[in-house]
Amino acid sequence: MVSLDSYYCDQGHLTPDDRATVNYDHPASLDGDLMVQHLNQLRAGSEAAIPVYDFATHTRTSDIRIVDPADVIVVEGILLFAFPAVLAELDLRVFRRCPEDVRFERRIYRDCRERGRTPESVWDQLQTTVKPMHDSFVEPHAADADVVTEHGQDLDEITASLTAHLLRATAAA
Repeated sequence: MVSLDSYYCDQGHLTPDDRATVNYDHPASLDGDLMVQHLNQLRAGSEAAIPVYDFATHTRTSDIRIVDPADVIVVEGILLFAFPAVLAELDLRVFRRCPEDVRFERRIYRDCRERGRTPESVWDQLQTTVKPMHDSFVEPHAADADVVTEHGQDLDEITASLTAHLLRATAAA
């Protein structure tokens, strides 16, 4: 599995106060070129050294995560489809649609629990950057997906359908 979240640009050159003003919900906050490079390495049968990002400090750590090549690599991230070069590397594009209230609730829970944020700071970010960026760079790309799933759909059925699709694709290759 490769997560787009690993590819946030290191903000260590900025002061902590300046880091807090970066729009992390815009595709420019991510290094799509490095992700494409790593996907190409995996596709070619080589391992990839994936960066490890620290969301509390908005910096990349000195650690890396080695991902070995495999028959199936799952690539995930809400802004994936905003990178045409990344899309070109994907054999199956799945878009998961989720209602705004559920997305917001999950974000508040995660950011407060895992990233040391306050509910008020998360709510402010939701209104100022998360929702506008979702409306501009996430939702419009549902049209680029091979499969669109909806929140509330049975996950076992989705998994079975996607597995069957992948088996058909690998058998045809």
